[in-house]
Amino acid sequence: MRRLTSTVAAVVLAGALLHGQARTRLVLLGTGTPNADPDRFGPSVAIVVDDASYLVDFGVGVVRRAAAAERAGIKALGVTNLKLAFATHLHSDHTLGLSDLIFSPWVLDREVPLSVYGPRGLRAMANHLVAAYADDLRVRSTGGEPAHKYDPRKVDVHEVTPGVIYRDPRVTVTAFAVNHGAWPQAFGYRFQTPDRTVVVSGDTGPESHIEDQCQRCDVLVHEVYSEAGFANRPPEWRAYHSRYHTSSRQLAAIASRARPGLLVLYHQLMWSTTEDELLAEVRSAYDGKVVSGHDLDIY
Repeated sequence: MRRLTSTVAAVVLAGALLHGQARTRLVLLGTGTPNADPDRFGPSVAIVVDDASYLVDFGVGVVRRAAAAERAGIKALGVTNLKLAFATHLHSDHTLGLSDLIFSPWVLDREVPLSVYGPRGLRAMANHLVAAYADDLRVRSTGGEPAHKYDPRKVDVHEVTPGVIYRDPRVTVTAFAVNHGAWPQAFGYRFQTPDRTVVVSGDTGPESHIEDQCQRCDVLVHEVYSEAGFANRPPEWRAYHSRYHTSSRQLAAIASRARPGLLVLYHQLMWSTTEDELLAEVRSAYDGKVVSGHDLDIY
């Protein structure tokens, strides 16, 4: 793991690339939750294969987090390369960056419209965002700005069902259904690349059988909440979180069956506990390699 927050990290990463190490890298652009933590931006994960990037979710700050990763050496996350994204579900903390992904790269000379895959309702969300920014688009298109590459109203939206939903020479992406409370559709995603298999849970309860998708995958990125912190929550929130999310001990059981090469915690709900205490909870019932993810970590 490297955190892309220093010149040293960038130099180490550049050396690794020059020596032909892994073609596939996982970059955590945002590891946050709805909580307003200034150190953790909205949920977003980038799978980078060679010079192409594939985003899973687009929480608050996604374009600027990608720009920070580019500055540290991940050129595939330059703003004009943010062309393809996958939504796990339509909760606001996972999608508030959609307007950012639609409009910011357009202004900054991306050459093609955004392509985005996800559950039912995603097309309506994109259409409403485009309509909300109609005056901005009119002024930018006719008010004297240099000509843009395409019409930003043409977002390429694919509402999907479980199965293989995308394939190119670098990656095959499989969507699988997860149980996220009252959401009629929510997905996790499995990325098969030439050298790695990465599985991203999205938000999910513990009964989604994500271990069936991992099966000794290289990296499993999974949401989690602290059991100790959960015990101190009000009853109405305990009822909600137990239905929508996965506890540390439940995740340990999932990982014990899935046996990933690396388990990465994100979307961590810690409440009154510390990061070390959350890790200890998982490790108490799981003997594999596990880390707590931070924004701009790379694996």
